[in-house]
Amino acid sequence: MKKIIFMGTPAYATCILKALLENENFNIIALFTQPDKAVGRKQILTPSHTKAFLSNHSCVPIFTPKSLKDEVIIKQISDLKPDFIVVAAYGKILPKAILDIVPCVNLHASLLPKYRGASPIQSAILNGDEKSGVCTMLMEEGLDTGAILESLECDIKDKNSSEVFEILANLAAKLIISTLLNFENLIPKKQDENLATQCAKIKKEDGMITLNNAREIYQKYLAFTPWPNIFLANGLKFLELELIDENKIFKQDGEILELDKESFLLSCKQGILRIKKLQESGKKVLDGRTYLNGKRLKVGDYLH
Repeated sequence: MKKIIFMGTPAYATCILKALLENENFNIIALFTQPDKAVGRKQILTPSHTKAFLSNHSCVPIFTPKSLKDEVIIKQISDLKPDFIVVAAYGKILPKAILDIVPCVNLHASLLPKYRGASPIQSAILNGDEKSGVCTMLMEEGLDTGAILESLECDIKDKNSSEVFEILANLAAKLIISTLLNFENLIPKKQDENLATQCAKIKKEDGMITLNNAREIYQKYLAFTPWPNIFLANGLKFLELELIDENKIFKQDGEILELDKESFLLSCKQGILRIKKLQESGKKVLDGRTYLNGKRLKVGDYLH
């Protein structure tokens, strides 16, 4: 039975952790995850998804160090004598002192070398990619630069971030079992640096849109659901929409073109969107037609 230290934080990581816990070939000897964070208006101290899951299901020791460079932490990891360290969306860089202890295998939610960094799923959706996937790689000091061990591909067309996260988490859960069981027979494949792309952490302001290009707005809507959503400069969120046309040119954007029972068609400078659900800052979610009725807006008026 292989001894595994698991390092991960969000729900994506929990799915992978669960698969390892349920497999008789592996023994999870420790979880390393991000420290509890203050969440919401009341700033309630909340554990990470992996910590909350493991606290309810197991007696595996849980570590939440602020830094992995601490010599005490490095010694603790070494003393546990793991066979592997498995990393999935942990949120911290592993220093060389830990990488040298034992093979460290990372599960990255893209087909590397595309989309190295913090937002591979959102970046693939923003770019309109129809295919994405997950890969296992040997970790080194560079960010997502290690040699690829195995990968699995999937279709992400017209899927939002939440849906793609779930698909890739389930793929990753299968992939890590395969990689660890066949580790001795796998030939690591070096990444082609000429094909490498980087992606940054998503910020709330990335969700702000102008009614310029319907296709771009639609891809942002998919990429930024469930967070940070897409919204106009006045704070009005578009929570559910459809891309109706991506080519038609309008002299002015924001025109209400047609009303439906619970939605309306909206012009962009290029293209048309069907707006199904909206939310003003601090107010409840409304269907498109109810929102327009409340604002006394009709066909030919402008949503600005």
